[in-house]
Amino acid sequence: MFHPTRFHRIFFAATVALCSFSLVHAEETKKENSETGKWVSLFNGKNLEGWTPKFRYHELGDNFKDTFRVEDGLLKVRYDGYDKFNETFGHLFYKDSFSHYRFRVEYRFLGDQCSGGPGWAFRNSGIMIHGEKPETMSRDQDFPVSIEVQLLGGDGKNPRTNANLCTPGTNVVMDGKLFTPHCTSSSSGTFHGDDWVTVEIEVRGNEIIKHIIDGKTVLQYNKPQLDPKDAHAKELSEQQGGIQLSGGTISLQSESHPCDFRKVEIMVLKQ
Repeated sequence: MFHPTRFHRIFFAATVALCSFSLVHAEETKKENSETGKWVSLFNGKNLEGWTPKFRYHELGDNFKDTFRVEDGLLKVRYDGYDKFNETFGHLFYKDSFSHYRFRVEYRFLGDQCSGGPGWAFRNSGIMIHGEKPETMSRDQDFPVSIEVQLLGGDGKNPRTNANLCTPGTNVVMDGKLFTPHCTSSSSGTFHGDDWVTVEIEVRGNEIIKHIIDGKTVLQYNKPQLDPKDAHAKELSEQQGGIQLSGGTISLQSESHPCDFRKVEIMVLKQ
């Protein structure tokens, strides 16, 4: 019969304590990500843990050409491995979905646009909110059905508003009326150069969404919803039993111009 020595008893107790600590830490981390009223970073500055890429023409999880990468504590979007862009639009999805929250990023554009990138994608990226799950996207789908908050930079001369709205497979209500144009401009100024810019979004389910720059609301609307005229959005509406969107995924774009993110944060709000 085995008789535990004092060493074995101490080792066993330490092992149990370590396992208990790991479980508690995991629960605390999970709780922290859902805690209301507190800013939480969704990017650890080391790797893409918690994020999954989906590129057009590629399977879910394939980080095509190492486009999304972490270097020097920054989440970078790069195209040095591309010959031409060839409409290989990409999105980096966070693992959880959200409904009521504030979301903010600090980003900058730099360098030259990837060869073959569309003209409208010059110094153009975006935050996709109320999005579909990446698992429901087809292999050749360019953008997830979602609400897009555009991240835009100027060309050094001409005016170009920032934090605009685009609606791939969706519509919103603005000024009490259904708003169906694909893109609309905000009231912001132009951000030329490669300085860091902070864009924040306040999302309250299906009630209201605000685009905010430097503490100023530059665009707002409500009742985000699936567009029944879009075939894929119609499929999603049938699956969820209606067109209204009260929550969904968050993803960051790859649209052919290099950019960096140094902060990606969320504050969950009370419903």
